[in-house]
Amino acid sequence: MEKNSSTFTLPELPFPEDALEPVISAKTLGFHHGKHHKAYVDNLNKLIEGTELAGKSLEEIIKATAGKEDKAGIFNNAAQVWNHTFYWNSLKKGGGGEPPAELKKKIEAAFKSFDEFKKEFANAATTQFGSGWAWLVSDGDALKIVKTGNAEVPLTSGLKPLLTIDVWEHAYYLDYQNRRPDYANAVIDKLLNWDFAAKNLG
Repeated sequence: MEKNSSTFTLPELPFPEDALEPVISAKTLGFHHGKHHKAYVDNLNKLIEGTELAGKSLEEIIKATAGKEDKAGIFNNAAQVWNHTFYWNSLKKGGGGEPPAELKKKIEAAFKSFDEFKKEFANAATTQFGSGWAWLVSDGDALKIVKTGNAEVPLTSGLKPLLTIDVWEHAYYLDYQNRRPDYANAVIDKLLNWDFAAKNLG
């Protein structure tokens, strides 16, 4: 996340706005990145200005405010800036397909088969009630799929995110209306950035 002294700036998308068509339209990306993601960045800057959190990294702000009711506004906006930046990097034009060999082996160990993983990941994205996220995470040596509501992020539970799918309605409604399963399956099959996941696994 780019920072100017204590001010966060909206990161550029890692691809052109029309790069993910037809799975995600340029119109959806324009609104999602240019309006929603930008609003979280702007709100966060306002909320931390002049506080002890100004000048801290996004991860430090998230960890310092997680679970604190009086800091919920700061946490929600900081976590959504982080989540969205992570989501853009979880996608790529011509993505999907199979992960690199080492990661594929870990996925097969955790989920019995790569196809079973895809089913479980799509199911997590589809069944997250209301707004939220589906994640592939590393928990020590094991891989898991977890769901988080609203702005929650696996970082605060000691889990290492590898990939995410945004299931807030603004991520898919212009393209899919209420067909969230179609969106989740299309992202998994055609857009997931397995190189990003492998890099996060380290």
